[in-house]
Amino acid sequence: MHLGTETGSRTTATTQAATGAPAPTAPTAPPADHGAEPCDLVTVPARQGLEAVDILRRGADQEAVGPVLHDGACDTLGFLVPPGTAEAWDVPGSACTQTAGRGLRIPAEPPVSGSGWLLPPEDDAPVTDPAALRAALDQAARLIEAADNCS
Repeated sequence: MHLGTETGSRTTATTQAATGAPAPTAPTAPPADHGAEPCDLVTVPARQGLEAVDILRRGADQEAVGPVLHDGACDTLGFLVPPGTAEAWDVPGSACTQTAGRGLRIPAEPPVSGSGWLLPPEDDAPVTDPAALRAALDQAARLIEAADNCS
């Protein structure tokens, strides 16, 4: 998932995992709808992201997961999270692009060329809760590791 300078991205907090998940790079999308809520973008490898989506949707607070993007090759997923999340994001194998409320906003169409919505935005749906996402990504990583070690 790549965001361009047009989105006003200032900072990217990245933690590489053994999977070598690519961190977001300069944006390539035009500015999104500026009437929508601002957000940051957490990017994770697709396998871990899909597990996390399942975990979040099965949880007690099914509204903890907001819009989720996938790249065209389905290598990565991007979770829209509240602005400022990148300041403290430190989840291994993921990256969080900070927009400081000046750029990326929840658009009706995917903001990145060649991407699509896994979970599209809804009028009343918030962005993904960062604490719930962190817990789901941690659980997903443990599940994947356990599955990979059962050969």
